[in-house]
Amino acid sequence: MSAQYTQFSQLKDARQQIIRLGEKAPSSQAYKHTLIERLRTQVSFDAACCTSIDPHTLLSTGAFTESGVDGIHYKLLEYEYLRNDVMKYDQLVREGQSIATLNEATGGHPNRSARYRDVLQPAGFGDELRVPLMYKGSCWGFLTLFRLHTEPVFSEEEQQLLEALAPSIAYHLRQASVGLSPDSAIIMENDMEPGVLVLSGKLEPISFNPTADQWLKLLRQQEDIDENSLPAPVRAVCFRALSTALPGTFTASASPAKLCIPAADAGTPWVTLRATLLQSGQSKDEKQLAVWFEPAKASEMLPLMAEMFAWSERERQIVRLIVQGFSTRELASALHISAYTVQDHLKAIFLKTGVSSRRELVWKVYSRFN
Repeated sequence: MSAQYTQFSQLKDARQQIIRLGEKAPSSQAYKHTLIERLRTQVSFDAACCTSIDPHTLLSTGAFTESGVDGIHYKLLEYEYLRNDVMKYDQLVREGQSIATLNEATGGHPNRSARYRDVLQPAGFGDELRVPLMYKGSCWGFLTLFRLHTEPVFSEEEQQLLEALAPSIAYHLRQASVGLSPDSAIIMENDMEPGVLVLSGKLEPISFNPTADQWLKLLRQQEDIDENSLPAPVRAVCFRALSTALPGTFTASASPAKLCIPAADAGTPWVTLRATLLQSGQSKDEKQLAVWFEPAKASEMLPLMAEMFAWSERERQIVRLIVQGFSTRELASALHISAYTVQDHLKAIFLKTGVSSRRELVWKVYSRFN
C-alpha cells in the first residue's frame, strides 16, 4: 500500500468524522470541544483553541480553550488585536494564507516573535500552528494548535492534513453560527433596554446595567468561564476599539469595534456588541471603554445571513428589496432584469435559505430580529 494512498485514506476518514461531529453536536461550543478531541487522534498537539468569529470584522464571537491555554488566552487576544507580530489572523485571511506555523513564519527563530517571547515561551510552548477556517470565501473561525518547546515543530504532512480539513470545520461553524446556549431561566426579551458596560482601559468592569449583566451571563455560559472573567467577544470589541482609537498602537484593520452573535434559541434575539473609547474628564491617561449589548437589527443581520446562505451579489440585492416589500414587477424594474429572471433568482434564494415562499424568507431574515 503506497504512502499516498494511506494519506488519502486518512484524510477521507478524518473528514467523515468531522462531518458526523457537525451533525451530532448540540451547540457550537460542544462542536469545538469534540472537534479538538477528534483532531488529536490525527495530529499531535499539547493545547488548542478553537474560535468562532464575525466574518465581517474577524472579531471573536466565542472560543473554546483547553486548560493549557486558559491562562494565556487573554494575552493572546491582546497581541492579536493590539500588537504587531507575525502570522496574525487578519493578515492570514487578507493574504489568502490557509495555514501558518510560528517556526516557518520566523525562519526557525521564534524569538523574532514578540508573542512567542512574552506569552508562549513563558507558558512552555514552542511551535504554534494557525488555521483560518474558510468556507466559500468567508472566514468563520480560527483554529490554533500549540506544542511544548520540548516537542518537534509541526510537519508539512500535518499541515497538509489540517489545511484539507479546514473547509469542513468552517462549514459546521457557519451552520452553528456561533449560537448561544442560554440557560432556560435567562430569557432575553426584544423590548429590553440596551445593555451598557463600562470598563477601565485594562478591561476591569466599573459599572453595568441589569441588561448587560444578563448578556454577560449568557456569554459566560457559552464559553464555560467564571463570573470574574470577561467573555472573548467583549474583549475582542474592546481591543479593537483600543487599537483604532489610541495613538501609537498598531491598527491591524479599519473594521469597526462591532460584532454580531446569533442565538441558538429562536426566542432569543441575536445580539450586537459595540465598543468605544470614552474621554476621561479627570486624566488624559485614564482610559475607559463603553460596551453596548443590543438585539441585532435586520439591517445588521442581512450581511451575515448572506454569508451564511452563500447568496450571490444579485441575490443579496433581491433579498434587500423583498424585505422592503418590492413585488416581482418592481424588482424587475429596479434591477433592470426580466420578471422571469427575478423568478429564477427567487428559486435559488429559496433553495439556499431553506424556505418555500417570500413570507417565510422575510420572516427568516427580518421578522425574528425585530
